[in-house]
Amino acid sequence: MILIGVGSNLPSERYGSPLETCRAALAAVGAAGVTIKRRSRWYESAPVPPSGQPWFVNAVAEVATDLPPEGLLAVLHRIEEVFGRVRRERNEARILDLDLLAYDDLVTNNPSGPVLPHPRMQYRAFVLLPLAELAPGWRHPVTGAGIADLVAALPPDQVARPVPA
Repeated sequence: MILIGVGSNLPSERYGSPLETCRAALAAVGAAGVTIKRRSRWYESAPVPPSGQPWFVNAVAEVATDLPPEGLLAVLHRIEEVFGRVRRERNEARILDLDLLAYDDLVTNNPSGPVLPHPRMQYRAFVLLPLAELAPGWRHPVTGAGIADLVAALPPDQVARPVPA
């Protein structure tokens, strides 16, 4: 199971609201030859760490691709750039954030490539709650913890809730 996270908390001149931007980004992922198999509901989440930034819109998607992790991450980064993402500082507000969360059960810690699974995913409600919806049987490939246990262990300051339909 290959999992990506999508998020935004700034509107895009071209695509509109953060939700519309996230929808367009998933369409761009599909247009790049990566199949979107399924997607969680959209969630709104407080910025991490807490700040005065606008709340994010997030989802998790299961994808299929023949690309290796490095190639998939390169596709995600190219899409972020096309959408206007500029990386200046960590945890800043952004038009688009595409993360490679997990690539099957692969575990890597290569400083020049993707770190898998994503090193902070188990601490983020905006990842775990959509992931629990999408894959309730998923287990963290490093710790072996099930998704329900990871959700139960979230810090109390983590807030994510489904976007009203």
